[in-house]
Amino acid sequence: MSNVNFLAVGVATVVAFVVSSTWYMVFGAARARLLGADPAEQAKPVPWKIGTEVVRTLVLAAVFAALLGSGSLGTAVLLGLGLWVGFPALILTGSVVWDDAPWRLAAIHAGDWLVKLLVIATVIGLWN
Repeated sequence: MSNVNFLAVGVATVVAFVVSSTWYMVFGAARARLLGADPAEQAKPVPWKIGTEVVRTLVLAAVFAALLGSGSLGTAVLLGLGLWVGFPALILTGSVVWDDAPWRLAAIHAGDWLVKLLVIATVIGLWN
């Protein structure tokens, strides 16, 4: 972790959190319907859940930066795509296949993970 640019990690965390929040604002009503809830009655997230998501995004950005090292923007984007395919996409596919999770719900979450990883990759890759 000695070669990790912590300022880049911090900026990537904030940008990814904002983009992810926007993602769920756009797809929130569809997500609620898929979960059997009324979109109009969806409660706003409580502060501890928001804080938890910021910490999760910070850990993701820090791990990404450590794995990338001093790689270029192109390397960062390829790493982001590879991590997305290797982890969230496969895990969410498993939830559809084995737990009968709605594929549209999995697609909403997978899309968020793809965008989040690409935002982190871009910020950290540009900073290198």
